[in-house]
Amino acid sequence: MILVTGATGNVGSALVRQLAEAGEPVRGLSRGGDPSKLPPGAEAAAGDLNDPKSLLPSLAGVRAVFLMPGYADMPTTLAEIRAAGAERVVLLSGSSAGSSDLGNAISRYMVESETAVRESGLPWTLLRPGAFMTNTLEWAPQLRAGDVVRAPWADVRIANIDPYDIAAVAAAALGTGDHEGRVYALSGPESLVPADRVRILGEVLGRELRFEGQSDKEARAEMSARMPERYVNAFFSFYSAGTLDESRVVGTVREATGREPRSFRAWAEANAGAFR
Repeated sequence: MILVTGATGNVGSALVRQLAEAGEPVRGLSRGGDPSKLPPGAEAAAGDLNDPKSLLPSLAGVRAVFLMPGYADMPTTLAEIRAAGAERVVLLSGSSAGSSDLGNAISRYMVESETAVRESGLPWTLLRPGAFMTNTLEWAPQLRAGDVVRAPWADVRIANIDPYDIAAVAAAALGTGDHEGRVYALSGPESLVPADRVRILGEVLGRELRFEGQSDKEARAEMSARMPERYVNAFFSFYSAGTLDESRVVGTVREATGREPRSFRAWAEANAGAFR
């Protein structure tokens, strides 16, 4: 049995689906434990990653765990995973963990989660993807209302990755000990600025779309309305101050899975309905 935490999230849902389709025994953990949100063949479990004791029923018979980062008392959670007899853990971390910048709120919880995993006594694999292609869904309300996308950081190149590919690497690492002790940087196959993504979306949707860059002031005000200030500051450190470079294309998805990562065009074609 493989336990997937965050089973209804971008990566977790893709991972549960891939494991179930491959015939692997898989249990998807979410707060609600709603089986209707999981694909056929997957078992549902309820639990709260901020409450390690609530995870105990979901750990019965588990041999490998896909773990989300940033929750309270990660060391205790990992101790419970080890006590249950799991053989390995695969942590979803992030590209900024490599900076070890504990002054950045996002980097800090990634670094602390990685440290807990390394010190858990469990065989581990760390996944450090860059920005997700699914972040583009933030543009959907604008594109349902018109043909202009306004977004920050117009000049920042990012090799966005499809969560499907992160899940594929996770599935490989969960299934065998060949990936233990490895730290995997993950990217998509191409480095794009936001205007490139808008252009590709327009071609997929058959529309003439236009990108307009936001000022930092406008972007900060908009982001502050939907997330804590410490995370807003973290993103501005990454992309305005340039402390994080996610432009580099790496071959890890191909090396771990034997196939190329999905392009942004392929992701856009699969998710075109969200923008109509």
